[in-house]
Amino acid sequence: MRSLTSPWTLGGHRLPNRLVLAPLAGIGNWFVRLQAKRYGAGLAVSEMVSSFGIKYGDERTLNQYLRIHPEEHPVSLQLFGHDAEVMRVAAGTAAEAGADLIDLNMGCPVRKVCKTGAGAALLDEPDTAVAIARAAREGSGLPVTVKLRSGQRAGDESGVQLARRLVEEAGVAGIAFHPRHAAQQHKGAPNYELAAQLVRALDVPVIISGGLGSDASIRTAFDRTGADAVMIARGSLGNPWRFERLLGRREGEPSPAEVARELLWVIDRAEEHLGTERAGRYLRKFYPWYAEAMGLSKPLHAALVGAPSTHDARSALAGLAGPRAASEAALAA
Repeated sequence: MRSLTSPWTLGGHRLPNRLVLAPLAGIGNWFVRLQAKRYGAGLAVSEMVSSFGIKYGDERTLNQYLRIHPEEHPVSLQLFGHDAEVMRVAAGTAAEAGADLIDLNMGCPVRKVCKTGAGAALLDEPDTAVAIARAAREGSGLPVTVKLRSGQRAGDESGVQLARRLVEEAGVAGIAFHPRHAAQQHKGAPNYELAAQLVRALDVPVIISGGLGSDASIRTAFDRTGADAVMIARGSLGNPWRFERLLGRREGEPSPAEVARELLWVIDRAEEHLGTERAGRYLRKFYPWYAEAMGLSKPLHAALVGAPSTHDARSALAGLAGPRAASEAALAA
């Protein structure tokens, strides 16, 4: 019986459940993916990585964006770009870095991505899109999936048409489908009926994305579309416990102390990844998610969200996370 907790297969990989962490741009590094896996996600996809950055040896791209933790497998690295031969090389490098699957971004609606001919711009260039997917598969020797929007604008179903070609002509192993058109960005209701039609039309797994901000909406999208899995994006930010709830491993929200301890884990990993100084700046976008989950008083909320350094963030959390965490924070200081 199909359920979120049942195993399934994607590109030859047997996955334990139907929950996938989405490729979160600027966020989905190794420790965010590892966190999702710790709480039960069956698969995690990296933040999108520039194929050109890989091919031309950009230091940050190679040392940070391609970093994979040994405990997060299987993991999919998402690449973006507009040139098939560049993608061939980049996909090969991603495979060498330890990726288990390659995901291609052909749905990002952000202008700075589309103006290069990548992301959702490829919906208007289906021949190029097919060539890129084929090159990624041949260059990496790995299963390739593609993340798509339904089209560029209202009434446009170019994403559906492209999905068929990617399967039939490029041999992709799966499609991640966001049934909103690119002009919608993240607004408006996703067209789950269109997604259901695509699921019925394709012979490969379809992962549904978009509008999945609550446990109820995730279950509804899974049931309505018949998709093989769900791809959780913004609904996971500061809330890895959502994976546990959807898998029936817990009920209700975490306590403030539990949230505080988890954020301390995130701070430790960010320092490991970026160094103390850069981690302090990087985590400023993380703090509000966890502060909201903890239901902090205004003074504590302000102290955490405005923390100028990881030391200050630990100090703000020390009393919330319990005696042991407070002692560890004091030692770290």
